[in-house]
Amino acid sequence: MKQPIWGIDLGGTKIEGVILESIANPTPIVRTRVDTEASKGYEHVIGQIAKLVAEMAGQSGLKPSSIGIGTPGVLDPTLRVMKNCNTVVLNGKPLQKDLEETLKLKIELANDANCFALAETHWGIVSKSAPKARLVFGIIMGTGVGGGIVMDGKIWNGRHGIGGEWGHNFLDESGGPCYCGKTGCVETVISGPATERYYKNLTGQALKLKEIVAHYKDGSDPAAIKTIARLCHFFGKGVSVITNLLDPDVIVVGGGVGNIDALYSQGLEALGQFIFNNGVEVPLLKPSLGDSAGVFGAAALVAG
Repeated sequence: MKQPIWGIDLGGTKIEGVILESIANPTPIVRTRVDTEASKGYEHVIGQIAKLVAEMAGQSGLKPSSIGIGTPGVLDPTLRVMKNCNTVVLNGKPLQKDLEETLKLKIELANDANCFALAETHWGIVSKSAPKARLVFGIIMGTGVGGGIVMDGKIWNGRHGIGGEWGHNFLDESGGPCYCGKTGCVETVISGPATERYYKNLTGQALKLKEIVAHYKDGSDPAAIKTIARLCHFFGKGVSVITNLLDPDVIVVGGGVGNIDALYSQGLEALGQFIFNNGVEVPLLKPSLGDSAGVFGAAALVAG
């Protein structure tokens, strides 16, 4: 009999845990969360994860042999410390080692975009709409822009642990400086904050992305129409690089920006203009797991 699988999604504000029946039956036995409280420091975050694991064990009466954890960054394969984390207290820390010593368990880590792609491959929209897909690229477009690669049902991390990190490829100078030290990264052009910033530069008015989209849909605001057109143009241009390099069977687009319907029409048209191919056959799909994808994907890391 397959053992239940345990996953934890380590976010900036919350840490969520789930125990699933098995890879074949992702029915939650337990699903719970605690606050991250990262402002209290790295050791406190370790303690919060330990607290969550104890709660999960208490609620389920089960004991894990291993746990998969989705992180807001990656474990450097050579140095064995975390990097590229927007929860900055994790950067430079041996998170896997410290968790294994604290919990006395085997720990598997992957970044949140990889966990998203893995979950949508096993249980989400890919399993329903493209079950024969071998290469899946998962995109998260929200506050930032990230990506993950799943090949034959397994995450492809790459030599440096940065496989799929298209958010920090160069896209356009108009994006301006990025926190990573470069200028014009994908993230500075088509993330949620970048899209809001472009609209504000046009109008002098600060609107939330949902408001900009609403104005675009009712056709009442030329600046909103221009903002969404720009988003779709650069989305297609950015995704064309992924498509030319990897030629994935399917691309799943998650995150708040990924909810914008125009990406799947105007954005797809733009992709067709930039891709090195006669037309576009790679399907762009909306995810189906919602906010479950991260923690479910973390559990899939230890499915064996």
